[in-house]
Amino acid sequence: MKAMIFAAGLGSRLGKITENIPKALLEVNGKNLLRYGVENCVKAGFDEIIVNVHYQAHLMVKEVESLRAEGYDIEISDETDKLLDTGGGLYKARHFFGEEPFLLYNGDIITDADIGQLYAAHVKKGGIATLLARNRPAVRVFLVDQEGRLAGWRNRTTGEEILVDYPWLNSNEGVCSAISAFRNQFLEEIAFSGIHMVDPSIFDYMEEGVYSLTPFYLDLAGKRDIFVHKDESGYWFDIGTPEKLVKAKEYFSTAN
Repeated sequence: MKAMIFAAGLGSRLGKITENIPKALLEVNGKNLLRYGVENCVKAGFDEIIVNVHYQAHLMVKEVESLRAEGYDIEISDETDKLLDTGGGLYKARHFFGEEPFLLYNGDIITDADIGQLYAAHVKKGGIATLLARNRPAVRVFLVDQEGRLAGWRNRTTGEEILVDYPWLNSNEGVCSAISAFRNQFLEEIAFSGIHMVDPSIFDYMEEGVYSLTPFYLDLAGKRDIFVHKDESGYWFDIGTPEKLVKAKEYFSTAN
């Protein structure tokens, strides 16, 4: 099975830490983030991997070559000319994928989440995508309905909110607006974990460009089912800021 690891980001929130090294090559507990991602993908059966690169691409290529020498099957999607974000990056790499569901994995996370359970949930639900999530402190969260479907997005700090625009909500303005208001009372907030299963039919809805998968998913959820799978077990770290990097290192130093 196939997977894509998003590893092209600039890591600008990490400041001087990523001045001369891409975020995906930062080390925690003696292992860089890219290796964590590759090992997790392969452990779950996703042993054909493509990695996108942009910032300090030569260092990323060198690390990929080292991983290949160990027997890992990894290709590179070169974004050195233009950083495409997750949506554009996935579309550029579409040639890599076949007819089976595939895994998307953010290259700046460390987790022991059960990817096999995510895959099983995706197959069982039959949506076009299934997003791994957990209850954790986060500014930006997804909104999920009682059936586990993606129903919106919210910024807990600013109050900004985006609700999925279902076509049936526009068919009868009075009745449907009341139903919509009632429905929105029961939406659950949950934070995305940066790992998702996707059906290849998603490329029918995508196009070339620079864009994030988050707004794309929110638009697509009005047309096709997108589900959220909760996994509260184990550990999960997003290495996005110096403080989060320190927190992850402290966790593993204590665990060891």
